[in-house]
Amino acid sequence: MSLFDHLEELRWRIFYALIAVVVGITGCFIAVKPIVQLLEVPAQGVKFLQLAPGEFFFVSFKVAGYSGLVVASPVILYQIIQFVLPGLTRRERRLIGPVIIGSTFLFAAGLVFAYFLLIPAALNFFINYGEGVVEQIWSIDKYFEFVLLLLFSTGLAFQIPIIQVLLGFLGIVSSNQMLQGWRFVIVAAVVLGAVLTPSTDPLTQSLLAGAVLGLYFGGIGLVKLLGK
Repeated sequence: MSLFDHLEELRWRIFYALIAVVVGITGCFIAVKPIVQLLEVPAQGVKFLQLAPGEFFFVSFKVAGYSGLVVASPVILYQIIQFVLPGLTRRERRLIGPVIIGSTFLFAAGLVFAYFLLIPAALNFFINYGEGVVEQIWSIDKYFEFVLLLLFSTGLAFQIPIIQVLLGFLGIVSSNQMLQGWRFVIVAAVVLGAVLTPSTDPLTQSLLAGAVLGLYFGGIGLVKLLGK
């Protein structure tokens, strides 16, 4: 294919992906109330307050946007694969299936980990800290800004083993080299836990940092299994 044909195909792939995103966001906006109620569960019965007219309306757009991206992600991945597939060697094509499946599973695992462990731990810390001093009535916008950021940052952090497998499979970094840098990884995990968690409590940061370390060393094991 000529450069013009490649650009034309890229334009259509982006167009199809955007359609999927729009459909996903629209569908999630229609069903946004059940999604909001599900995300309010970790707050342990705390009351939410709308501080300005239309605040919940704009929060609904935010929730639908994040949820719609998750719903549309299979279509987006499919369009990316179809665009890059002709340029890959047979050896590289064998890696696509496991990488996509592993990436999807790890992202979902990150969302589950954040929903059932990280978010409740952080919220419990703040609730207990203010108990008997302040009444727990939170801004709906600030709460969802906290929850959505923590969910998606954790899902992205759980992609670490996939990156390691790709680097090892392509021969860029070996498993021994990954293991030799464990000191730097510990420091990076602590920094990553502090940066990715919107709260400042040490418990949430420690949980995320521990998960990142576990994923990193698990990724080393996977690279070793590949013989790299």
